[in-house]
Amino acid sequence: MPELPEVEALARFLTARTRGYEIKRVDVASISVLKTYDPPPTALHGRTIDAVGRHGKFLDLTIGGLHLIVHLARAGWLHWRDNLPSKPLGPGNKSPVALRVALEDGSGFDLTEHGTKKRLAVYVVDDPAKVPGIATLGPDPLGEELDPAAFAALLNGKRTQIKGLMRDQKIIAGIGNAYSDEILHAAKMSPFKLANTLTDNDITTLYNAMITTLREATTDAGELAAGDLKAHKKETMRVHGRTGQPCPVCGDTIREVSFADSSLQYCPTCQTGGKPLADRRMSRLLK
Repeated sequence: MPELPEVEALARFLTARTRGYEIKRVDVASISVLKTYDPPPTALHGRTIDAVGRHGKFLDLTIGGLHLIVHLARAGWLHWRDNLPSKPLGPGNKSPVALRVALEDGSGFDLTEHGTKKRLAVYVVDDPAKVPGIATLGPDPLGEELDPAAFAALLNGKRTQIKGLMRDQKIIAGIGNAYSDEILHAAKMSPFKLANTLTDNDITTLYNAMITTLREATTDAGELAAGDLKAHKKETMRVHGRTGQPCPVCGDTIREVSFADSSLQYCPTCQTGGKPLADRRMSRLLK
């Protein structure tokens, strides 16, 4: 799933290629991707793209007073094409393309989604706050409002595992499964540690690890082409997605805890005092 650094990079990429261009048409191939109906996507036709930004993991194209909001979810992606087919993309096509945005110069992008779980979401609104997921977002970790004091206040009294808390978009916007693993590894902190047990020093360490990890990832992604971001993210992960490989810091073997539809990775030496975390799902499979 694209997280804050990748969505920020996509926003920069689209800004360089779409700002000031007029939308020729928006083709909807999968009606399920649309989460709003008024105004319709056709209301974007003939309007100029003024800006591209983000809200957490939501991509926001400001288009002549309206907003095209995109949430790529787990299996969605944006594919830029310098030359789109001139024939409109109709509903019911069997390709993974769910929606296409064509610009006046013939370029544009496709939104695709693979797999059986269709969670890619597109909204056309006059105010981003009308998108439920944006209206309930917590502060942006790289925004001015989330200083160390505000971060400490978010954690105060919460009897929640820190891994889950950092992924909760209503608490902090933009961090998902991958970067929460990376942040906790940088902070040398167990993902199962409860937020209300953190000392002041722990909170400062976690805050600094969060800011440094996200800033470095965002800067490193720069204005990479949309097609290069997935591979770049995978290559730069230290622990996430690297089960069985050596930790780049201490050399211990990176381990995994599996859940119903996701998993986390961590280094026992760096994060849990050398003790492997219980993986109940794997234990059941081995019985």
